[in-house]
Amino acid sequence: MTERTIDLDPDLRGWCSRKIRVRAYRWYATVSLDRDGYLSARDSWEHEDQLPAAYTEAVDRAREACMDRIRYDGYPGEFEWVSGPTWIPLFVPFPHVDAAVEALRAAELDHDHSGLRTLAERLALPVDDWLAPGQRELVRGVDFAPPPAVFLRFLRRKAEEHGVRLNGRATAGSVWVRPTLSPAEKQEREGDPERYPGWVDRWTGYAEPDGAPTRPPAGGRDHRLSHGAAPVRFRAVETPSRGDCPCGMDLHARGEADDRHATHHVEWALGVPVPKSLTWWGSLAVVSTQSPIAWRKLVSRVARMPQRENQYDFSSWSHLDAPEVTPDNVRAYLLKANERVVGYLVSRDRSRHARWDLVRGSRYGEQDDTLRPCVDLIWVADTHRRRGTGARLVRALADDFGCQVADVSWSDPFSEAGRRLARRLSPQGVWVSTEQGSGS
Repeated sequence: MTERTIDLDPDLRGWCSRKIRVRAYRWYATVSLDRDGYLSARDSWEHEDQLPAAYTEAVDRAREACMDRIRYDGYPGEFEWVSGPTWIPLFVPFPHVDAAVEALRAAELDHDHSGLRTLAERLALPVDDWLAPGQRELVRGVDFAPPPAVFLRFLRRKAEEHGVRLNGRATAGSVWVRPTLSPAEKQEREGDPERYPGWVDRWTGYAEPDGAPTRPPAGGRDHRLSHGAAPVRFRAVETPSRGDCPCGMDLHARGEADDRHATHHVEWALGVPVPKSLTWWGSLAVVSTQSPIAWRKLVSRVARMPQRENQYDFSSWSHLDAPEVTPDNVRAYLLKANERVVGYLVSRDRSRHARWDLVRGSRYGEQDDTLRPCVDLIWVADTHRRRGTGARLVRALADDFGCQVADVSWSDPFSEAGRRLARRLSPQGVWVSTEQGSGS
């Protein structure tokens, strides 16, 4: 499919025309209405800063149906978009691209939202029927079309959105399901109707009718070990709770955000995996702003760990364009263990410093103009902390520059961990960079 742009305002061709942009990807195409230049040219921000409610509802419904259909067809990834009065994106299966273009055109020019509603109805899936209470076998070619494993993955996602446990299993040509609702999910959803509007409990108290199908055992496993078991009792007990995880992510995240938290937390705790495409000799790599892009991307990925953990506004590594020479010799030191990056130090050379006695706490004494390597930031994976990893990185920086550890300069402000490390390496005091922008 060729990428194309459709002008909706023939008399305003150019930047100030409304446009529908179509772009193909591997699993789907994006059909996006671009109203940015049109609103700017008309100076319409004050009057059209919000789309009509019916327009927004129709777009959201069509987008949700399209995304469900794409995932149903096998797409394993996520969708990301920013929507508003200037940009209206849809993710569309390839056979429905022309219908989506026409639906957006009619909604924008004729204020006719029926095309968007028709698109949503055409792509809608019988999710409510699939998640209805009771055990049953859904047969490929009769109840669904994708491979059973793909369909089961899609159903599990929708069950989680509904707060239901699927109890699903895929076979060669079918998927067995027995959706159930836990007491905890029932209590949460009934206690917060504003968050779950229109939610109805169809599962609690459901009894299988006589003659209901029986799921065959898998691999000889006995499925009746819970027959006649007493139900688990629940009690309300106050437990300590905090909003943020030590890795910097939200402990209360659900769904996709919780999956991202799990991935990030493993990397924060164990280290960032080294891509298999990189050849890494030894345990320490020095990456400069002139290094190959694969190495600089790895540094950028590692730099997100301390940025997220400490809630920094900016990353400590941003050199992801063409190789460049920096006047202060910016470089990163990566320490590897078990095929993961477990230590990270970013440094640059600076020539204005002041002496700081960390033991007494006296601030900035002797001034110095010697060119020194400066520690901008150090991060160590959680399981490798308090094992001398940070000290190894600072010693590697000093050896690489050709100076003593005590001659290394440090960026201010210090974190508590950074202050302890500097005091341990240089108990007589440290050099602190006084150049503007030296803080990490």
